[in-house]
Amino acid sequence: MAEDRISIDSRTLDNDVDLRQVAFEGEVSGTRYQFAVQYDVLEALSAQVPDADAIALFRQHADAIATLGVVALARDPDQELVVISENDLD
Repeated sequence: MAEDRISIDSRTLDNDVDLRQVAFEGEVSGTRYQFAVQYDVLEALSAQVPDADAIALFRQHADAIATLGVVALARDPDQELVVISENDLD
């Protein structure tokens, strides 16, 4: 995987309050993947507790999330849903 960030399809953003994550589709090296970023990551990036405004926080930190997505994908590129968690933060 040569790319250092994913290309996020912002049309696919979905705030899943029950699972406490924002799901989205992204592309890396011409392949589309399903991603989700946990609220804990959004909180760490923004210093705000996400809930109804999770997508707004996602948009504010999309560049960092795009980079973290590649880190999460590298752990297991065959997973159906790539979950970006606090473990992916440096």
